[in-house]
Amino acid sequence: MSSERLTFFGAAAVLFDLDGVITPTAEVHMRAWARMFEQLFRDRGVQPPYTDQDYFRHLDGRPRYDGVAALLASRGIEVPWGDPSDPDDADTVCGIGNRKNGYFSSLLEAEGIAAYPGSLAVLDRLAALGIPAAVVSSSKNAVPVLAAAHLGDRFPVIVDGVVAHDEGLPGKPRPDIFLAGAARLQVDPANAVVVEDAVSGVAAGAAGGFGLVVGVDRGVGSAALRDAGADLVVGDLADLLAEQKGAPQ
Repeated sequence: MSSERLTFFGAAAVLFDLDGVITPTAEVHMRAWARMFEQLFRDRGVQPPYTDQDYFRHLDGRPRYDGVAALLASRGIEVPWGDPSDPDDADTVCGIGNRKNGYFSSLLEAEGIAAYPGSLAVLDRLAALGIPAAVVSSSKNAVPVLAAAHLGDRFPVIVDGVVAHDEGLPGKPRPDIFLAGAARLQVDPANAVVVEDAVSGVAAGAAGGFGLVVGVDRGVGSAALRDAGADLVVGDLADLLAEQKGAPQ
């Protein structure tokens, strides 16, 4: 739907992706993926080597194992899917994904995480207006990340990779987890906003019929986000507050 039909601060609810939108965990994920795949490719003699573009093309916004499978396929590598219980040294899609999660957990524990200041300011404004917010993330680490950032009490609804697995919800770019978030908030998607920094997440919001899809350009590019269905692209959520100045309250 067109952004002219719904304004951000006029929405019934706002559904946020987490990594790269609320917290800079996308950077931590990128580093964890890079360390893991650089080592994996070196060990296997895979060419071309891993780059950040691999992250944006194959991993960003997708469920962990789907991302592993997509990136391996891009290099013509086939391994068994395995099972989520596989150890992190297993030569399976799930084992490789679990290996990456070990890197991520180590980085998060060592360095902690803090929310983007602009995102905190937007959350404060939504709270002042009485507009509920949800986190909708493909990550199975959403709850510990929110706890590390001291944001656990900000969101009455969290639909993450754990919920998606337990309820059999397909991941982004399918809209199912966003629709589940809207249902839990008891709002019509047409009256709600999706905020995403990944192409797959923007596509999910557009496919779900949400009234406004906001893309946050943390590196993927404004054009890619608009092509995926973003009605509005900002460089930081603080831009939304700047646009609101002078608007009727």
